[in-house]
Order: sequence, then C-alpha cells, then structure tokens
Amino acid sequence: MTQNQGWGPPPSDPNGSNQNGGDANRGNPNGGAPYGQPHGAPYGAPYGAPGGWAGGWAPPPPRPGVIPLQPLGLGDVLSGAFSTFGRYWKQLVGVMLAVQGAGLLVLVGAAALGLALVWEHLDGVFDLPAGATPADEDLVPVLWTLIPLGLLLCALMLLGWAVISALVPNVLQEAVLGRRTTFGAMFRRSWSRLPAMLGTLLLTMVTAGLPWLVALVVGIVVAATADYTQPEPPAALLALPLIVLLALPLTVWLGVKFSLAPAVVVMEKLGPVAALRRSSRLVKGSWWRIFGITLLTLAIAAVIGYLIQLPFMLVGFFAMVPTAFAAADPDAGTGALVGGVVVYFLSILIGSVVSQVFQMGLPQLASGLLYVDQRIRREDLAPALAAAAAAAPAQPPVPGGPPPGTF
Repeated sequence: MTQNQGWGPPPSDPNGSNQNGGDANRGNPNGGAPYGQPHGAPYGAPYGAPGGWAGGWAPPPPRPGVIPLQPLGLGDVLSGAFSTFGRYWKQLVGVMLAVQGAGLLVLVGAAALGLALVWEHLDGVFDLPAGATPADEDLVPVLWTLIPLGLLLCALMLLGWAVISALVPNVLQEAVLGRRTTFGAMFRRSWSRLPAMLGTLLLTMVTAGLPWLVALVVGIVVAATADYTQPEPPAALLALPLIVLLALPLTVWLGVKFSLAPAVVVMEKLGPVAALRRSSRLVKGSWWRIFGITLLTLAIAAVIGYLIQLPFMLVGFFAMVPTAFAAADPDAGTGALVGGVVVYFLSILIGSVVSQVFQMGLPQLASGLLYVDQRIRREDLAPALAAAAAAAPAQPPVPGGPPPGTF
C-alpha cells in the first residue's frame, strides 16, 4: 500500500502535522461529522432531524477489513487486533518466529562458542567447595564471556523488536482494507523500514528514559557526596525515592506520547524525529484514552504470554531437578550441571520467543489501530480508506490458503 491510497500525512503539511489545529474534518464535505453521518445530525438521527434518515436508520459505516471505518471504541480496537491475528496469523507469526528463531540460533551459537573457550575454567567457578571463592584466573575469563553474550542478547532483542514494530503496521495496512498478503511481501516491506524503525525505537527509549537517567545521575552524586558520619541518614538520600516517583510518571507520559511513532514510520514513511513529532500531535488531547487502551492490551497480552510460556517453564524446572542432585554429589562432574542449566535456559528462551509473538504483537496491533482511529477522528481518513478499498484490485487466492473472505 502506498501513501496515495490514504495513509500519507494530511496534504496541508508534508512534514506530518496538520495546520488546521489537528482537526482535518473542518474542510471535509460533512463539516466534521464522522464518516457515513450526514452533517448536523447525531449518528442514527431520526427522520426529520437535520440530515437524518427515515425511520431513524442510518447506513452502517463501511467495513472492508477488520474494523469499521469510523471512530473506534475499545471493543473495535480489541476485536480488530484479534481479528488481524486470526486472518493474518501466517504472516505475523511467520515473520516473528523467523526473526526470533534466527536471533535464538545466533545466541545459542555464540553461547556454545563461549562455553568452549572457557570450559576449562568452569570447574574453578561453579564446582568449588563450600565457602571457597573462585580464583581470578578462572573468574575473569568467564565474566569476559558472559558480558559480550549479554550485550549480544540485548542487541538481538532490539533488532527483533524493530522488525516486529515494522511488521505489524504493514499487516494492518492490508487488514484495514481487507486485502490479502504473503509472508514474503510482509518480510520485504518490514525489512525496508528497519533502519528508520531502529532509529525511532532508540530515540524513543532515550527520550522516555531520560527522567530515569537524570534520577540515576542525581542518586549517584548524592550517594557520593553524602556525609555518612552522622547517626541519621543524610536528608538528600531520603529524597531519592521522591525523585524516582517523579521520574516514573514522566516516563509513562513520554512513552504514550510517542507510542504511535512506529505506525507513523511505516504508514507515512517518515523518519525517526518526524515520526515522534507526528505521534505527539496525534496523541494530543487523547492521552488518557490511548494510555488506558494500551495498558489494558498489555495486560491481556501478558496473561496470554504467561499461559504460553508456562509449559516451557515447567520443562526447564524438571530439567533442573537432576542437576540439583548432581550439584550435591561431590563425585558428579561439571558436565551434568552445565547440561541441566543449558536445557533450562533453552526452554526459557524458546518459551519466551513463542510468548513474545503475543506479548509484542498484540499491543503493537492495538497501537496501530489507535493510530488509524486518531487519523479518522482528526483528519477524516475514513473516506480515503473506503475509496482505497473500493479501488483495490481483486487479490488472487494465496496457494493453499482459505477462500477469499474467510479466515
């Protein structure tokens, strides 16, 4: 889908803002009424009211895809997110698992290489008598192996997050118009927006995390300059919890303010800075509503993700039972201990990869639908989407897939 099909920023501002004070409905033929509603009458107004319909009936808004092309309520957002999962699960799950699986293989390969390099030092760190401390010649190589693995894990998680953040709006572009797509098309389109998405996510993390960074710096300075010779704790130390409490709501506020930026990056093809500005304008005046829907979606995704991850956690737990007995046996070697730990972490990693499909995908779908909702409310996007859906060429059936119009 391209921007000439209704997804680009309003024509009044090519940089992503609306010069009409955030309400493009002022210039539409209906004078700001929701799509499908005649000017001057509430939706469903009876006959005789200005612009009303006979018998109090009004035509329903068009629904070419997973949502009706009208301002969305909570039920529309949630049902649209789950419907998108139901109709496009092959594309969503396929790309997510491909990215997460590739990252997992890289991490496992790096971990195996690291174990091979420090294998002779593991006994000196993990197989010590009670009360003994590891020697530096054993501990230092193990630490220098674990630190790069931790950094690699963070980088892979960020990369996977960026691909998923680019994937979901691309899928929503087709889902809103009710069009079919393929795994390959979604993967290519997501990959093409990956640099801009990485920049957007990093910029959002830095901006939203700035209050915590300030609180951390203040805490370090206070702790370093405090006078600990007095019997009472320094008053400055007692103020640190207040600083943290002030940083938390500010971080949440900034996170919600920029929460629509990933959808902007994909659907409007804007860069990181312009996307954050555009998201800020779209969220303005609807912060609490977007915050509430986002929080509810995150809670639902967390519950689903936990239920998915629970069997993998149980497998890892039972794998650690013989390892615990082996650790208590002085005649047991390091191999039994390492084997149980490896099985445990592999189970946790696989469970995390599968559960993240929902924990990351569902909130992203809801966020993308909130972006569409804000565009419909503020910029009268619904007629352009309806026209794009009507003008879209018929999509050929996907080989081996269900008939058109079915899940």
